Amino acid sequence: YGGKAVRLFKGDYQQMTVYSDNPLDVAKDFVAQGAKFIHIVDLEGAKDGTTPNFEIVRQIAQKTDLFTEIGGGIRSLKTVEKYLEAGLDRVILGTAAVNDNKLLCEAVSKYGDKIAVGVDIKDGFVAVKGWTETSEYSCFDFCKKMCEIGVKTLICTDISRDGAMKGTNRALYKELSEKFDMDITASGGVSSLEDIEALRKLGLYGAIIGKAYYIGAIDLKEALEAAK
Repeated sequence: YGGKAVRLFKGDYQQMTVYSDNPLDVAKDFVAQGAKFIHIVDLEGAKDGTTPNFEIVRQIAQKTDLFTEIGGGIRSLKTVEKYLEAGLDRVILGTAAVNDNKLLCEAVSKYGDKIAVGVDIKDGFVAVKGWTETSEYSCFDFCKKMCEIGVKTLICTDISRDGAMKGTNRALYKELSEKFDMDITASGGVSSLEDIEALRKLGLYGAIIGKAYYIGAIDLKEALEAAK
């Protein structure tokens, strides 16, 4: 947000903590710890469907060897192309996946597994527009639809756990991984090595660590080891 590395508490823009004025330095620290993947969200873009932090995102993709994925505000094929041409490895559709079926199908058919869908869950329903609104889709109905369209990667966030350091929703991820044959990434509340080990045992594709890294609750090197 505003060119800085920040975290929100439960998706609340009023509860934002700035952790670094230079996200590229953060990305380079990930590399130094042994990370291979970075998950980036343009929180500004998520609100209004723009790409205000494009330049810093491009730098991270081009100046590190990390597999780079970006979400937040991607609501047209043009924006998808802009990011992929800038060297990003994967683009995450959130609000657009809910509200624009034509765009989702076109993007998946054109770019295959370079397209992921972010499923952000609020009270059992899929949230949109930077989590400020909920849609009429229940979590499982939406995931079923994504599977049928051919989406390979789902990034599923339990908003009630996000940034709360209360542990991740293992029951939700267990159910998702049993029901759907997709690469599912857990996000929201991943706050201990125990969480990571539990998710690995469920056979999940990955887990996203945010706040736990920034406040030092999880040692990134240890987390990567636990994920193996």
